[in-house]
Amino acid sequence: MGAPIPTEPADEATPDLAAVTQQVGQAKSSFYTAMRLLPEDRRNGMYAIYAFCREVDDIADEPAPQDEKQRGLAVWRDEIDGIYAGRPAALLVGRALVGPIRAFDLQKRDFHAVIDGMAMDAERDIVAPDAAELDLYCDRVASAVGRLSVRIFGPYEPRADEVAEHLGRALQLTNILRDIDEDAERGRLYLPREALVRHGIATRVPLEVVDHPAIHAVCAELSIEADRRFRLADVAMAACSRRTMRPARMMSGVYAAILRRLIRRGWSAPRPTVKVPKLVKIWIALTRVFF
Repeated sequence: MGAPIPTEPADEATPDLAAVTQQVGQAKSSFYTAMRLLPEDRRNGMYAIYAFCREVDDIADEPAPQDEKQRGLAVWRDEIDGIYAGRPAALLVGRALVGPIRAFDLQKRDFHAVIDGMAMDAERDIVAPDAAELDLYCDRVASAVGRLSVRIFGPYEPRADEVAEHLGRALQLTNILRDIDEDAERGRLYLPREALVRHGIATRVPLEVVDHPAIHAVCAELSIEADRRFRLADVAMAACSRRTMRPARMMSGVYAAILRRLIRRGWSAPRPTVKVPKLVKIWIALTRVFF
């Protein structure tokens, strides 16, 4: 891993942890319930990971010139490099990451992968990437987060990274399928170029693509890949400790439910918002997590 990671005194880390915890709670993320399943030290580690992801995602999504976004992400690359080199963390969330990095052997390459994924969004609006670029993007912005997370969920297991690989892609593809209108309004289109060609969509203007009559066929095709990834993740999770994988099982259950609702609704306009009711989330928790 390189140089030893410094331990921050408890009285210095506590204010940063409190601020990060507040940030996570206010975000009302779908992952918040899953994170709360963890013991306190691991839960705090996940809060720090989540806050890091929010920080770099906000930089990529802010309405600012591309060079300004790249400078913001470069600050975070330097912060991560500094932590692993043993220098004091300069940023609040960076300070909150020091303890989890040390305690759970988090890998620097995964933090850099997340930042590189955000840089893909920051350097240009992604529009109809080819399948290889889409897969790389999903690996960086989702599966890399999974690789960090599985080390916090519990003792590291041989197939944990396999869970991260497949579940990360399943979650990200579900997000893409859920958010096609919101992304199109921002000038982005994450649907793969090859699928657009197969279904006769020639335009690459995001708002025109999502209004095209063939959009349902394109999204339905991508939903098959998302479902395949959920199934592969479930197989890998079954080979790991059930207790360790509780948060992953919860996230998989909720997002698989979103995918099923998207498939039933379809992608032809109009596309009403799809959400998982609270009672369904409770049922998922009972069936996938506690039993």
